[in-house]
Amino acid sequence: MKLVLIGIQGSGKSTQGNLLSKQLRLPYLSAGHIFRELAKEKTKLGRYIKETMNTGLLIPDNKTIEIVNNYLSRPEYKKGYILDGFPRTVNQAVNFKNNVDKIIYLKISQKEALWRISQRNDMSRNDETLPALKKRIESFQKFTVPVLKYYEKEGKLAIIDGTQKINKVNDEILKNLGKQLIRNQVKEWQQKKRIFLGIIGLPGAGKTTAAKYFGERNGSVIEFGKIINDYIDKHKLEHNETNHKKIRELFRNKYGMAAFAILNEKKIKNAFKKDQIVIIDGMRSWEEYEYFNKSLKGVKIVLVALYADKELRYKRILARGYRTHLGGEKRDLDELIGINMAPTIGFADFFVDTNGSLEDLKDKLEVIYRVVYYS
Repeated sequence: MKLVLIGIQGSGKSTQGNLLSKQLRLPYLSAGHIFRELAKEKTKLGRYIKETMNTGLLIPDNKTIEIVNNYLSRPEYKKGYILDGFPRTVNQAVNFKNNVDKIIYLKISQKEALWRISQRNDMSRNDETLPALKKRIESFQKFTVPVLKYYEKEGKLAIIDGTQKINKVNDEILKNLGKQLIRNQVKEWQQKKRIFLGIIGLPGAGKTTAAKYFGERNGSVIEFGKIINDYIDKHKLEHNETNHKKIRELFRNKYGMAAFAILNEKKIKNAFKKDQIVIIDGMRSWEEYEYFNKSLKGVKIVLVALYADKELRYKRILARGYRTHLGGEKRDLDELIGINMAPTIGFADFFVDTNGSLEDLKDKLEVIYRVVYYS
């Protein structure tokens, strides 16, 4: 199913898009996200988009159409998507080659839009000032209302009263699509694919941040290091490299190099009973990977390796409110060689540079999530 959400700023497109994404198991993305992602690529197209956006110019209609059509031909969008922010003109709609099934128009008044945006906590966005908002509404009336009329003639337009409560709006959209919610699950849907997402990286690379992001999108997060932290806290020991290494060796002498896979196996299998995705924060040894490869039948195992410059990693560790001394070259070498993390990193399905901003990291993780979950 291929859906397009249309509405003025404040109409609830993002809220409904994220809800529908979880209910229909379809990726939700905006045209803005497409261009931001492509602008980061070191390609001719990426440089063109970046330079055009940086100068404040609009990307021409014909180029925009080509870019969006090509982007949505990627494997993760083969089964469908929920798109926000495109098409914005009749020309874009006519030349949009992705055979849209339904256009959902969330209709609210200008007055309602202004009131909703004024209630938001973050009023620092440049496009949410009163003059900017009025300009966007004028642009919507001039360019996008004709798009609605175009799709109405095509028999694909659904007009939803966006002033209702969130759950009511969502319910009306689903009914319009011929679906209904039963115990928070969309009827007809059965998700069969189960995914084991192992997050790997040296201390300070951002494993916990990445695991939390994936968990908030969809799934259960299990922290491998929690066993050591709990043991040290229980025995009132100091969190330092000596004690952490001692406890790790204690468990590995008893269970082998796959110790943390063995100790967390029951928790992981229980998590799969309620979630399709289980995220491991801090997977390490190659033996852990091999263990799960044998013990988790019918589960797709995906490894995501995070990288950051060591100076930045050490700085992040020092900024922690907890376990601030667990960093440095000695710890890095122990993780790579002593714990045998190096082969796991080398075998990863995805490599993520975490040197940039949090927003940059989230954009990268979102792309991985879509590829893994929807392909």
